[in-house]
Amino acid sequence: MPEFFYKAISGDGKLLEGSLVRDTERMVARELTIGGLTPVYVGVQRQKGGGSLSFDPAALLRRKPGAADRLYFTQELATLLEAGLPLDRALSIAAELSERPAFRTVIQEILRELKGGKSLTDALGTHPEVFSELYRNMVRAGEASGSLSQVMLRLAESEAASTELRGFLISSMIYPSLLALVGIGSVSLMLGYVIPKFSEVFKESGLPIPVPTQILLTISEYTQSYGLWVLGAVIAAIVAFRFWVSTPDGRMRWDAFKLRAPAIGPIVVRAETARFARSMATLVANGVPLVQSLRIGKSMLGNKVMADAVDTIAQGVKRGEGLAAPLRRSGAFPSLAAHLLQVGEETGRLDSMFTRMADIYDAETRTTVRRATALFEPVVILTMGLLVGSMVLSMMLAIVSMNDVPFTK
Repeated sequence: MPEFFYKAISGDGKLLEGSLVRDTERMVARELTIGGLTPVYVGVQRQKGGGSLSFDPAALLRRKPGAADRLYFTQELATLLEAGLPLDRALSIAAELSERPAFRTVIQEILRELKGGKSLTDALGTHPEVFSELYRNMVRAGEASGSLSQVMLRLAESEAASTELRGFLISSMIYPSLLALVGIGSVSLMLGYVIPKFSEVFKESGLPIPVPTQILLTISEYTQSYGLWVLGAVIAAIVAFRFWVSTPDGRMRWDAFKLRAPAIGPIVVRAETARFARSMATLVANGVPLVQSLRIGKSMLGNKVMADAVDTIAQGVKRGEGLAAPLRRSGAFPSLAAHLLQVGEETGRLDSMFTRMADIYDAETRTTVRRATALFEPVVILTMGLLVGSMVLSMMLAIVSMNDVPFTK
């Protein structure tokens, strides 16, 4: 039987570590629970990060706190609070459990602010780069209602869903991007190094060069002569584009273009709708006022056009028009979203409809990305194959024409 390592909280709030030889992780967790312990980690590998709370500047420079750290922290804090531990003790244990020195320092600073008399919301606000406005408002609602452990559980679910979707989008683009980079590198290598070697042979032969080969040699010469200039121009164009996008007008125009783009538009709309719905479901379910929820939900949107549409929706809510009608008039969100919210308003289950909407558009985003990458991969392979194949055939054509020339004595 395998050996499983565990970390668990005792009834007096102490962190215990050890190992048990059992068939499954579930059996270890069950045995710990029967023994009056609250398991926080069970696995085949010993978890790092326990013990010392010393600050490591080198580790802080190597890796800043990110979404994964926040997710683990939320899950651990929810588990500890659910087990009945006081907030300060739960934060202290969460710091001990943290594997990242940088994030461990963040938790320590939050704990210091908490012991100084601040609320957890205000303590989290000292690190806005880690804890978003949505996160802090959720915690504020939990503190006000006395249900912080339940709120942290909801936050953990929301963070996990967002992290999973973001990871799926990134992983889906890795392989096509690698294909494109390898293809571009192969073409550049042939134009800058391989073909010039053949060019010298053709020129020394003094024989007429076929037209396709001559075109290829000309492209190679231009690449050698002006390649660095072209590369510099491309880099300058990228820098100029990023500067333009950073301006309010440029950001609005670029985001509007992304929504209209045939291949990108559907992915952007679905992904942004899923993110907006997920944040709204979490806020509405925990009693945050609707107008305030819309303001926070707007800050979670990355597309400026869709974010501005939320302002229009909020104005409609203030006028007493409800949520579905203004959202439908905005035209920024899919029509199905308005229908779902209308049902939610009629049944009094708006939070459930937001959750349903988030699940639907999460699934549609994955499907759309999967289809796009499935189409993009063969297109990249075919395009690069045609380019490299054309180069090879042009070279072979010249070589064959040289061999066909009769020799005279």
